[in-house]
Amino acid sequence: MREKVHRHLGKVLTGAALAAAGTAAMVAVTLPGTAGADDSGGAGGGTRAAGRTGQGPDAAPPGVVEQAPTEQKQGTGRDPLTDDELRRVEKIAVAGRLSATGRDVEGDRGPQRLSVDLAEPEAAEADDPQAPRRADVTYYDYRNDTLVTKTVNLKTGKVEQTGVQRGVQPPPTRAENAEAARLLIADPLGAGLKADYKDATGKELTSPDQLDLSGGIYEASPGAQPAVLDKCGEHRCVRLFSKVLNGPWIDTRDLVIDLSARKAAALDRG
Repeated sequence: MREKVHRHLGKVLTGAALAAAGTAAMVAVTLPGTAGADDSGGAGGGTRAAGRTGQGPDAAPPGVVEQAPTEQKQGTGRDPLTDDELRRVEKIAVAGRLSATGRDVEGDRGPQRLSVDLAEPEAAEADDPQAPRRADVTYYDYRNDTLVTKTVNLKTGKVEQTGVQRGVQPPPTRAENAEAARLLIADPLGAGLKADYKDATGKELTSPDQLDLSGGIYEASPGAQPAVLDKCGEHRCVRLFSKVLNGPWIDTRDLVIDLSARKAAALDRG
């Protein structure tokens, strides 16, 4: 692993150069009231310059920044869920037994929230502008490795439907990626990650907050991994893509973190 970090440095620098070029292009944006200000010179140019200071009929109005409209508590139709609606449906969906018995990625009480989305209308309501708005709230319960989806009617405030699935693994959330990195840093298999981080920064890696993380779900393939990962798919397992904050990538693709079992393993290279 210690060699791989250096192979990524050139790519990062190239990406930074492209980003700088893109930023330079974006700077050339005409601000309100400045278009055509330097289109003419001489006496006409002088008149325009005077006008911009409020001394002539050609004075350009100052740029105005409008405030964003106040968000309504309740959306309508297919509008995205408002912040108020999000808070409300999450509270409704997790209430009761799920809140008491479920466990999140850190093992704390309550399930791990994955997503909250506006639900599709029922077939009979597709053309009804007054159809009730519903939200699908999805959780992962680490207590028993189940995916729980609750559909909440935003008008009545009631859970209309609950679905429980096993072996279904949506992409990991930011919180799950962070917990996977925390487990890896504490595991002997994280030694290479920590060494590469120190090579790149001169500092010790002690927290996921020092990394820019993304992750993907890993599911077991018979004979393609060590036996310790055979339950991945039934368990929630993550492969991390790790990057030093404002720095190079560190290759951790050969490592899998089983969040359900809270263990890390290295894939067989074959």
